[in-house]
Amino acid sequence: MGKYLVLWEVVPGTVPLNAKEAGPAFLALTDMVKADIKKGVTKDWGAFVGGLKGYAIDEGTEVEVMNEMLQYSPHIKFEVHAVASVDQVAQAMKAWGK
Repeated sequence: MGKYLVLWEVVPGTVPLNAKEAGPAFLALTDMVKADIKKGVTKDWGAFVGGLKGYAIDEGTEVEVMNEMLQYSPHIKFEVHAVASVDQVAQAMKAWGK
């Protein structure tokens, strides 16, 4: 099981521009995020203040993480980075130094 830093961004033109329609659309997306957190793949999620971008921390297999992201298509685009813990980095450094 891996850990991933997921940077997300709303794709322009995929959600309504006027507030009356956009509000319910964004609430539906945040309800999906809450469901993902309950399922356990998403461990943390947040939005950057002042924009329609943010981050998530996901844990799972590549397939689990991909499946979670695909449900947001085509409204959200993602940039995903696999991350290593401090213990994993230390283990790699020990092996490298041999």
